[in-house]
Amino acid sequence: MSICRFRFGTTSAVAVIAMAVPSTAVAHSDATAYLLNTVVRPGYHFSGPDDALQYGYGLCDDVAAGRLYGQLIGKVKVDMQTTDEYQAGYLINQALNELCPAQIWQLRQSAAGYRPVLEP
Repeated sequence: MSICRFRFGTTSAVAVIAMAVPSTAVAHSDATAYLLNTVVRPGYHFSGPDDALQYGYGLCDDVAAGRLYGQLIGKVKVDMQTTDEYQAGYLINQALNELCPAQIWQLRQSAAGYRPVLEP
């Protein structure tokens, strides 16, 4: 029986350790995913992809400006002419997740403790 022995130098050991340590994930935007998840979905009345992207980036700007989650829900419900809380939240989440993922933390902070308004 033959046993192979390898000698690892310091450089090899550092390279192996560096590969084992996870790197910080960088958030990237994905306009195509946003469009697929919103334009194709019924209930959003965008005139086309450019209109949908403009609206999504507008939501990103609102979050960056400090607008609260409840305010965003109200805005989307009015703009999309719906009372559906889920539909409004879905659009906001798609915009932030796909177009400006670096702002997700800020959105989550503003949504903490949010309670939907019950429709009569």
